[in-house]
Amino acid sequence: MQIYEELQARGLIAQVTDEPQIRELINNGGAKFYIGFDCTADSLTAGHFMALTLMKRLQMAGNRPVALIGGGTTLIGDPTGRSDMRKMLTKEDIDHNAQCFKRQMERFIEFGEGKAEMVNNADWLLKLNYVELLREVGTCFSVNNMLRAECYKQRLEKGLSFLEFNYMIMQSYDFYYLYQNLGCNMQFGGDDQWSNMLGGTELIRRKLGKDAHAMTITLLTDSQGKKMGKTAGNAVWLDPNKTSPFDFYQYWRNVGDADVMKCIRMLTFIPIEEIEEIEHWDPSRINEKKELLAYELTRLVHGEDEANKAQAAARALFAGGGDDSTMPTTELPDVPAEGVNIIDLMVICKLAASKGEARRLVQQGGVSLDGEKVTDTYLTVSREALADGVKIKKGKKIFHRAILKA
Repeated sequence: MQIYEELQARGLIAQVTDEPQIRELINNGGAKFYIGFDCTADSLTAGHFMALTLMKRLQMAGNRPVALIGGGTTLIGDPTGRSDMRKMLTKEDIDHNAQCFKRQMERFIEFGEGKAEMVNNADWLLKLNYVELLREVGTCFSVNNMLRAECYKQRLEKGLSFLEFNYMIMQSYDFYYLYQNLGCNMQFGGDDQWSNMLGGTELIRRKLGKDAHAMTITLLTDSQGKKMGKTAGNAVWLDPNKTSPFDFYQYWRNVGDADVMKCIRMLTFIPIEEIEEIEHWDPSRINEKKELLAYELTRLVHGEDEANKAQAAARALFAGGGDDSTMPTTELPDVPAEGVNIIDLMVICKLAASKGEARRLVQQGGVSLDGEKVTDTYLTVSREALADGVKIKKGKKIFHRAILKA
């Protein structure tokens, strides 16, 4: 099976512009493609994971990835899928986030001469003269078509700023620039970006001629991408300091029954033939499938040792014992002599975003302390108990350890 057919078999391809040409280029290692990453945080998330694994798959097949860091587009903010305007970041914040992205990408993609490249669109977008841009590019865009684009629909109902309205033009200009200066002939992205990406393809063809070989592929449905990127309202980060390997493992271990095979197909490097065998496992083996998914992805992101530790810790917890050393832990630098209220402790351990949320969890019977269900919102956890360490369980599957810092 060639790489394009494998991408299809894994359910990765949503829409394409020039399928015969794309198929031939990818299968023969002739694609130089880019994927863009806006630097809205200091870590990539599980929502970026599909893009990273895609770049790795295509590079292994002889194609050349270009990782585009959105140092310029992040200054504007992508309105796609947003009900409000994104937080405005400073250039210093964006530069810091870009460096963090680069370190994480290097775990997946091989950079160097003749291999993958990393570029930052701040290097060309911030140098543009606005009037010159309008004259060169603005005439290629129909406002009527832009207003019909899916990426703007939700924002038009509540108000779309002119700043964000420019995002499509900036993203389109990226492909135009990379096509001319780096020889990029293809762009990949989520299918919620289809209209933005088509803008780039059409810009190249209108400016450079209809025979310009600029092609677009979109992957990953928008709803699935959001589902993969977040849990309980919080992002699942690839940085172990933001989401521990144990929590990362647990996130994938707890995916819904209906999604587990989809995730195995899309995200792991298990051969298609083996995946087809796994699909025919008896339904009673659903937890084995989830363990396989969680282990494979944790190994890819955090390495084999951390994956082994996370799996052993998870199995031990659900068996009711074992070593707690790999469990996510919060060290408390100081605890009053009278101890800490359970509600405050949950907020400190980031098991709840607020005291109100923590209180509701306790009242609903969703919190246990060292194996005993907590029913009293005024419960105090003593300093002595915290000196030895206490185990908090939130819901059925989230475990956390709190201990007084030595």
